[in-house]
Amino acid sequence: MNSVKNQLVYKNQEKNIQVFLKRLDQIPPKGFGNKIYKLKYNLLQAKKMGFKTMVSFGGAYSNHIAALAKTAKTEGIKAIGIIRGEELGENLDQTLQQNPTLALAAQNGMELIFISRASYRQKNTQEFKNKLLEQWGPVYILPEGGSNEWAVKGCEEIISESDKNFDYICCPVGTGGTVSGIIRAASPQQKVLGYLALKADLSAEIERYVNSNNWKLIKDYHFGGFAKINKELVSFINTFTDENQVVLDPIYTGKMMFGIFKDIENGFFKENSRILAVHTGGLQGIEGMNQKLIKKKLPVINYI
Repeated sequence: MNSVKNQLVYKNQEKNIQVFLKRLDQIPPKGFGNKIYKLKYNLLQAKKMGFKTMVSFGGAYSNHIAALAKTAKTEGIKAIGIIRGEELGENLDQTLQQNPTLALAAQNGMELIFISRASYRQKNTQEFKNKLLEQWGPVYILPEGGSNEWAVKGCEEIISESDKNFDYICCPVGTGGTVSGIIRAASPQQKVLGYLALKADLSAEIERYVNSNNWKLIKDYHFGGFAKINKELVSFINTFTDENQVVLDPIYTGKMMFGIFKDIENGFFKENSRILAVHTGGLQGIEGMNQKLIKKKLPVINYI
C-alpha cells in the first residue's frame, strides 16, 4: 500500500511552500482510506486467535463500520456493528433506504444492532463487553473508530521512506490511532500535525502509543464539533475539488485542508516548507452528509 500517490495540490510562490496530498482515498476498496491500515493487523490477529466474529461500534455514517463490513467479508469473518441510535432500528428497511453507509454495511453482510445513546456511552465498560460475550460467544471486539495498538501498527505503514523528505506531515484526527502510527513512522526531524475534527483534546490518547515530542494537535478547525460543517467549509471543499480534481470528505480531510491553507496564510509554516497532508478517505459518507445539507437548504458537496 506504500505506492500511494502523493499529489501536489498547492504551491505558494512567495513563501516557497508546497503542499502534497497523500491519496489514501484511492486505495481499494476505494474511499475507505486509513481504515484499511487500521483493520489490517486487527483482522490478522482475529484470524490468528481463531475468532469467527468481529464486533465494533459507530454512528450512523461511520466510515469505520462500512470498512469493517467490507474487509471482514473479504476475510470470511462475520461482522457485527453496534450502532448509536435505537430509533434507526425501528424501521430498518427505511433506514437502509435513507442511509447509504449502513446500506453498504448491510450489503456486505454486517449484522446491525441499534442501541440507545445512553447504552452506547457504556460500550467500553467491562459489563457491556460481558453482555456481548454472553450474546455472541467469543468475539473479537474493536473499539469505536478501530483505534488500538494493532491499528497504530498498521498506520505506521502509511508513511514510506520517500515521505520522510517532507518537513511537515499533517493528518486529520478523530480518535488518535492514525496520527499515532504516523508519529511513530516519521523521522525525528519531521513535525507531525494532527488537525482535530472534533471538540476534544486527544493528547492523552496519542501519548498511550508514542513517546516522542515531534507532534502537535491543531484545535482551531473543527467547525463546532464532530460532523459539524457550514457553508464556508462546503465552499472550500468544492473549490478544492474544481482546482485539483480531488474530493475531500467533510468530516476529516476537508477540515484539515481548510486548516492547512489558513495556517499558511497566517504564517504558521516556515518558508521553503514541504508539507505532506494525508487524505484519510471517508468518501462513502458524502452522500449521507449531502442529504443532511439538502434538508437544511445548504449547498451540497460536489462528488466527481
